[in-house]
Amino acid sequence: MIELTIVLFQRIGLLLILVFMLTRIPGFRSLLDRDINKETIVYHALVFGLMGILGTHAGVVMHGEELIMQVWVMGVESDEVLIGFSLVVVMIAGLLGGPLVGLGAGLVSGTYIVLIGGGGWLANSLINPLSGVITGKTGQFFSEDRVIAPNKALFIGIFPPVLHMGLLLIFLPNHLMGVELVNVVGIPMVITNSVALAIFTTMIRAALNETEREAAIETNRALSIAEKALPLLRDHSFSQNAKQMAELLYKELDVAAIAITDSKHVLAHVGLGDDHHHIGEPYRMKLSKKAIEVGSIQVAYDKTDIRCGYKNCPLQTAIMIPIYQSGEVIGLINLYFRHSQQIRTVETTLAKGLGTLISNQISGFEAVRMKELLKEAEMRNLQAQINPHFLFNTFNLIHSLLRVNPEQARFILVQLSQYMRANLKIASESLVSLRNELDHLYAYLEIVRARFPDQIKVDFHIADGIDTTLIPPATLQPLVENSVQHGLKNINKKGHIHVSIIRKGDGVYFQVRDNGVGFPPNIMTMLGKAPLQLQKGNGTALYNINQRLIGLLGSSSNLKFKNVEEGSVVSFWLPLNHKIIEEKNIES
Repeated sequence: MIELTIVLFQRIGLLLILVFMLTRIPGFRSLLDRDINKETIVYHALVFGLMGILGTHAGVVMHGEELIMQVWVMGVESDEVLIGFSLVVVMIAGLLGGPLVGLGAGLVSGTYIVLIGGGGWLANSLINPLSGVITGKTGQFFSEDRVIAPNKALFIGIFPPVLHMGLLLIFLPNHLMGVELVNVVGIPMVITNSVALAIFTTMIRAALNETEREAAIETNRALSIAEKALPLLRDHSFSQNAKQMAELLYKELDVAAIAITDSKHVLAHVGLGDDHHHIGEPYRMKLSKKAIEVGSIQVAYDKTDIRCGYKNCPLQTAIMIPIYQSGEVIGLINLYFRHSQQIRTVETTLAKGLGTLISNQISGFEAVRMKELLKEAEMRNLQAQINPHFLFNTFNLIHSLLRVNPEQARFILVQLSQYMRANLKIASESLVSLRNELDHLYAYLEIVRARFPDQIKVDFHIADGIDTTLIPPATLQPLVENSVQHGLKNINKKGHIHVSIIRKGDGVYFQVRDNGVGFPPNIMTMLGKAPLQLQKGNGTALYNINQRLIGLLGSSSNLKFKNVEEGSVVSFWLPLNHKIIEEKNIES
């Protein structure tokens, strides 16, 4: 009995290793998560059934009281009884997948046992589906456990072998042979099957606990890094704080180097290789371009993928993490390693989590900034309604016209009311139609023309069929007002402003051009990128407009400034079918 028990443990141990390897496949997690459907049941029933067939061939043959051990059982005579290990596999299938998976695996392995034959073929074939259903139902009783506890598995594993012995006593044609067989294999079968089931559940629980522990550690690590990055992302843009961000990540992560890029160039490099990986150079890796284009993590497993021209570069592999802002990839965080073996599933999972957290923080702060900019735009509009200087000049104009041209005075009064009404309306909306934006601009221009008759000419070129294009409110009027108040101020010729709105590609192209003095050359590179406090000029207004365009419609819609031979040009482009970034309640 002891010898048979040892033999059974040896054979069943090898089978357990195979089954454990089987459970490492990705689809196995659906059983643990109880995410079971028809396809899952059929798939796992077939897989465990095939494993049960292997367990059948790995069994031993009993001839009377004689134990016949073969490396691989190929057939059984009618006076012999096969003691296989398919029963253990079927019990595992029932415990993990429930009674239907256990039944299916039992039917597959049981049907195969019928083909092999032997004196106990009927008992051996029946016990498999029966055990699958029994263990499956019992496992459902302990459904609160993701993987049943080993002590419970040990208890459950006792009953199928006992039932197996009973079926052998019933269906073996030679009753005396059945009694002798049960006396020899009964206790070893009960011990080995129940202990094997307990060992398997222990292995699964230990593997899951280790995996979940590593995942918890890496998740906590990613959250800690994201928390430390908050001050860097809150006060400045991703590109402005690239150096500090790279230093933070290099300190927190076990990597050879950290590089941060925008969509084209390296912004910062910290760690190994900083002597030849220089800031400002374009990145060379094709995978970096792919990460930007497709917006998903890319992994370079070979030095040839790094494409570094420096012969002795210590950087061999890298993970490229795309960083998003408002749904658009704005750059990459590259994690460099010295060896490909250092890139494990843990590292890629951490990289994905880190990229998501940082992107969400950037988008969150951007939404807050957009909210503040919209509030500023609202205040600007409200101030324009009660601006004493604006109202004083306009009312003086109306007062003067009442005596000489009452009809013109009434017209200007109507335009002033429309202008203020438009301000009230656009102050509460993120986007308005081009038609409404132009009505606001026209009302403003009528007042300007009345104040400066024959001094300023404004003409328009507007394409047909674009009236419904959405545009952030108070965009065109401030641009034209900038030309009137600053570009055309103090010039000795007639001011000319040309507003052009045409289709271009899959969007609409806007251009405001004047024949004034142009922008001061020393501020050209800063216009729209930072709020400028100028004595002459409205750098803050241009900055607000530019940031609202980028925040609501993407970086492709940013303002572009250019001085021409005579005057200046401000232009921007809006997509026809753009995705609007909805204002979220960040505080909640």
